[in-house]
Amino acid sequence: MISKITGTLVKLETDAAFISSDPFEYEVLIPDFTRRQIQADVGKKTTLHTIHYIEGNPSQGGRMIPRVVGFKTEVEREFFDYFCSVDGVGVKKALRAMIRPVQEVATLIERQDAKGLSVLPGIGPATSERIIAKLRRKMPKFALIAKSIQIDGATSTVDLSIADEVMQLLCSLGHSDVDAQTLVDSALASKKKFKDVESMMQAVYERSVQ
Repeated sequence: MISKITGTLVKLETDAAFISSDPFEYEVLIPDFTRRQIQADVGKKTTLHTIHYIEGNPSQGGRMIPRVVGFKTEVEREFFDYFCSVDGVGVKKALRAMIRPVQEVATLIERQDAKGLSVLPGIGPATSERIIAKLRRKMPKFALIAKSIQIDGATSTVDLSIADEVMQLLCSLGHSDVDAQTLVDSALASKKKFKDVESMMQAVYERSVQ
């Protein structure tokens, strides 16, 4: 399985990036939000975190074609994997639908905004409801990406993982999803670096009693 590709971005098309990593050149399918992220990187060394899958239906006598889908971060790749798992979505529809950044789509799902989701290409009202039903409780981690970018200037997978664990712990202690996210957002706004769950929990409660 191909999980990451690093090389020179030699060409960028509407739905694909071409990365040269001698002796190979890879065609990597990308959603529109990823294309916008890397459009200034043509000719430069680029790394994409990838999902490798096989396209085709052998039961109907079709040809099996290996495909690679790429993203700038592991967190974005993880979100896409979840998105594709919803009945009636799949890789092709998810690639077409993802015209907005992950954190924006995750926020729509978390807020149960079916109307907002339904305007994404290929995602109608019925599919929006299925996405929300299956993914809503998995979204706080991804909705936090925006805060992490604003604070640190870059997405930190480690920080997001810690924040996600803290949110789950707060919910287990009786906080609602909304309250837990507000508390974690407040801790992130302090611009401190948290090395573990305990240090972030301490910051959460210090700020909650101020």
